Amino acid sequence: MISKGVVYMLLATFIFAVMNVLIKYLPNIPAIEIILFRSIVSLIMSGVSLKLQKVPLLGTNRKVLFMRGLAGAIALMMFFTTLQEIPLASAVTLMFLGPIFTAILGIWIVKEKVNSVQWIFFAISFIGIVMIKGFDTRISIEMALLGIGAAFFSGVAYNMIRKLKTSEHPLVIIFYFPLVTLPIVGTYTALNWVMPEGIVEWSLLVAIGVLTQLAQYFMTKSYQSEQLAKVANINFIGILYALGFGYVLFDETFNLQTYLGMTAVMVGVVLNVFFKGKSKTNA
Repeated sequence: MISKGVVYMLLATFIFAVMNVLIKYLPNIPAIEIILFRSIVSLIMSGVSLKLQKVPLLGTNRKVLFMRGLAGAIALMMFFTTLQEIPLASAVTLMFLGPIFTAILGIWIVKEKVNSVQWIFFAISFIGIVMIKGFDTRISIEMALLGIGAAFFSGVAYNMIRKLKTSEHPLVIIFYFPLVTLPIVGTYTALNWVMPEGIVEWSLLVAIGVLTQLAQYFMTKSYQSEQLAKVANINFIGILYALGFGYVLFDETFNLQTYLGMTAVMVGVVLNVFFKGKSKTNA
């Protein structure tokens, strides 16, 4: 029988994939402005839900909650920018370095050990990134670094979620994202406002906000209810969605070397996740 944690992550992965597609359909709207709309929708939906459930908005471990919100904000700003500037599958592949950074940062943040063989898996993934950048001229060094940066800060955010474990309501964790993000993106957008055109762009902006809220909720529930190693590998389905959506909707194709680079990234991440899962099982 499929556990709730696995179901939650399956739902989150698919919803995130659809959200990524919608962002590609808004090339004229700055990434930070898209995040502004996403944050407004998330703040309203989270706040109303918490009020209805009579859960304190600000939680108890506010320092960790703030750090989760800030790291998530930085990661999202970087990731949304890469989504708009480089092929969909490439942006998603770079973001899949997140589990690698989660494991590395976990050495200091949640005091989890990294076995020597895991460093080999990490190296395989980074070699894959070098291959993707080297064989796809559509990806500049700046965009590659931005994608890696997004994965790094997502690793910080995931470690913050793990530190919180079950001590905070999932919606409180999500609520801190727009709470921290809005002052940052709001200031930038006020100075660099681009008016959305027509009902289509306005609808897409609202839809992105709703979908990311749902995906974040299911992802948080999954990480809180299951061991990381059991559910993290489900995220890998996202690269299949990205390749499929990119090919069908945006005519995105890659050369053989780039596909090999993507494969190397995924192999490194998958080996790491399965190794961690096996280690916990044998512990």
